[in-house]
Amino acid sequence: MYGGDEVSAIVIDLGSHTCKAGYAGEDAPKAVFPSVVGSIDQMDVDDMTSNEKNVAVDSKNNVKDSEKGKGKRKLFVGSQALGFRRDHMEVLSPFKDGIVADWDIVDSIWDHAFRECLLIDPKEHPMLLAEPSSNSQQQRERTAELMFEKYTAPALFLAKNAVLTSFASGRATSLVVDSGGGSTTVTPVHDGYVIQKAVAFSPIGGELLTDCLMKSLESKGVMIKPRYSFKRKEIQPGVFQTVDLDLPNTTDSYKLYSQRVIASDIKESVCRAPDTPYD
Repeated sequence: MYGGDEVSAIVIDLGSHTCKAGYAGEDAPKAVFPSVVGSIDQMDVDDMTSNEKNVAVDSKNNVKDSEKGKGKRKLFVGSQALGFRRDHMEVLSPFKDGIVADWDIVDSIWDHAFRECLLIDPKEHPMLLAEPSSNSQQQRERTAELMFEKYTAPALFLAKNAVLTSFASGRATSLVVDSGGGSTTVTPVHDGYVIQKAVAFSPIGGELLTDCLMKSLESKGVMIKPRYSFKRKEIQPGVFQTVDLDLPNTTDSYKLYSQRVIASDIKESVCRAPDTPYD
């Protein structure tokens, strides 16, 4: 209940690997998409071919302009927008060491969640935002400032991830082990409050395991080839040949992102924990 009326609150959990957004009270988030965005400097955008521009129109709703010190840039948010290869597109994360470093990217991610995924007007819904236990006062203030001043949300509550996890299990006191994409955190929760001094942190997370899998495959001579880098050519009826494409303007960060998507899929599908202790 909010203000005497039944209003569906919006819950957003911006993690280091994916952003989850949905309605409070539902079992699962409505939208799950990557926390990274594609970024093209405006100078590169002006040099894009007309053909590139025509294709980019399909995902125009996912494109955000943002001012940066070095000039304007275009941001591409969401799995679909990132799945399409563009010349000079860098893949950027808003996080640095688990803390938000680029608020322009966070802004574009929230905007995508509200306008494209949930199809709502943020000023009509109270907001519940999940935050890491290590969040500083400045980060919380910046979050509230953006929510109230840009999105004019009627109400906002910032809750720590560990507390939400604990309550979801029906317990007010618990020990929460949260292994995410970028790190693993062990957080003690007592009566709904995080005991800050006892929080343990490890930089090992899902993305490190993905990188280890990629290195392991490379050591065996298996190179992960992103889908954009080759095409299938029919040399005779029913017989196909793989032809590599020469795309010199593809950035290293986009190539790595595309390889990680495939490696992550392999990891989640066929990898498992060993039955014996690791030596």
